Amino acid sequence: MPDALAPGLWTAPLAEPAPRRLCTDCGISRTDLAKHCGVACQFLRPDYAELERRVHGRARASERPDEVFFGPFQRMVRAALRSPPEGAQWTGITTRIGARLLETGAVDAVLATAADSDDRWRPRPVLVTDPAAMAACRGMKMGYAPLLALLGPALDAGYRRLAVIGIPCQVHALRALEEELGFDRLFVIGTPCSDNTTTERFHEFLALLDPNPETITYLEFRADYMVELRFADGRRRTLPFLSLPISKLPADFFPLTCRTCVDYTNALADLTVGYMAGTGEQWLVIRNARGAELLDLLDGEVRLSPLTTGGRRKAAVDGFKVNLERAAGGLPVRAMPNWLRPIVGRLMKWVGPRGLEFARARVEMKAIETVLHLRREQPRLLKTMAPLHVWRLVRPYGLKPGAGEGG
Repeated sequence: MPDALAPGLWTAPLAEPAPRRLCTDCGISRTDLAKHCGVACQFLRPDYAELERRVHGRARASERPDEVFFGPFQRMVRAALRSPPEGAQWTGITTRIGARLLETGAVDAVLATAADSDDRWRPRPVLVTDPAAMAACRGMKMGYAPLLALLGPALDAGYRRLAVIGIPCQVHALRALEEELGFDRLFVIGTPCSDNTTTERFHEFLALLDPNPETITYLEFRADYMVELRFADGRRRTLPFLSLPISKLPADFFPLTCRTCVDYTNALADLTVGYMAGTGEQWLVIRNARGAELLDLLDGEVRLSPLTTGGRRKAAVDGFKVNLERAAGGLPVRAMPNWLRPIVGRLMKWVGPRGLEFARARVEMKAIETVLHLRREQPRLLKTMAPLHVWRLVRPYGLKPGAGEGG
């Protein structure tokens, strides 16, 4: 049996990760399945079309334009819990679904991340068996979380009906190995992810935002082009994206893996819970029948509304591409004067892309990052790391595969 951290909250000793050239430590290299990293890893030879067919019954359809951006889906909606719990990052939909799965007996355990006892920002993989213990998994964490290292202890403990809450690189590995693992039932709740870094580096970033970074208890990138900070004394502060001290970060602050993520929207999850198209609420991408079943668990607890869209993304994405092409290293160079950044940042919420258009812009930016960073740093990997849908996204911005680049 795994070790108890608290009632209904379990963990287990983790082996050291196997050395890998490109790795976000999803946890597989710490298990008996380490020899399968070459098949499971998102950063080697991802085959999204095949995995989408396996998981959703079909790959993303080119005749449904938004599927090229977001992956296969049945429908997308805005959502918010009617009674958000204390400490939720948004309104608590993800952790509430985990609790409902346990309350209804649909699963034996939920595999998720809680905060480390010594550092609230460091993610710690946990198995949750008590609905009340899902509260320990609320809120943003930053850093690598070897989530899938607990699959072995979970199965050994007899938990064969499992829910997993994970980010794209974890979900890709899970789906690639799902048949071999032999679950009786599996639900996958995905959150979008991009631009991860180590917990230690994240503390460096917090120190650039406030003279007392240890008092920051909450950080969120919002769809209105603002970043919200909350503090231990109850204070709240917002600042525009463009005012962030990005230029003060070292060029390798974000590892190459996270600068070349090709699955920002977690296309292999049953249900993606994010913010980008939510215009102030959460954005749900219901991808298959299991995803619909997960949303049904919140019947009466959640408020749903149609997604909205506004503005045009072309100029914003073009500007991002130009900045990235000018960069000498891993981060875009911002030539805008300091005095102008807050003004432009606040204007963006009125004139920039909003709702679905904002989400499309961010996905296109990530695709452009993938191509440009791989061309600069690991050109031999571009052919295998960039799926076809990435080339479809960057083509309107003048990026096409060259000789030996696939596409």
